[in-house]
Amino acid sequence: MAEKFSLSRFFGVNDDYDEDYQEPETAPVANPTPATPNRPVDSRKVVAMRNAKPNASHIAICEPRIYSDAKSIAKQLTGGDAVIVNFARVDEPQAQRIVDFLNGTAFAVGGEIKRIGEQIFLCTPHNFEVSGDVAANLGTQFTK
Repeated sequence: MAEKFSLSRFFGVNDDYDEDYQEPETAPVANPTPATPNRPVDSRKVVAMRNAKPNASHIAICEPRIYSDAKSIAKQLTGGDAVIVNFARVDEPQAQRIVDFLNGTAFAVGGEIKRIGEQIFLCTPHNFEVSGDVAANLGTQFTK
């Protein structure tokens, strides 16, 4: 009668223990059940999408037309977003009032406001860092 073929024997390793080997019995793992109407989700484990990425940055671009647009810009700034404000569509006295208002808002949240163009300002909250001097670089490019 032919012998049982075994890779272990082919490679010269004794595999007699395979015939007596039995799989150990394991206890089934209980799977957690998903939330149902009768079993609500624990609210401590739910994270708002805004807080899910604390390092995520958002930069808004605004073109105010009237002074009351400063309120929506300030709301974004207090919400942690940086805002680029283009004053091309506002007359100079209103633009100055908006800049003054946003300067106070930036100060209140520990941020800053910087001029980055002739009519463009960057308002940043405390968690943004701005490096470089864009206004100086723009001036040297246009004089050449």
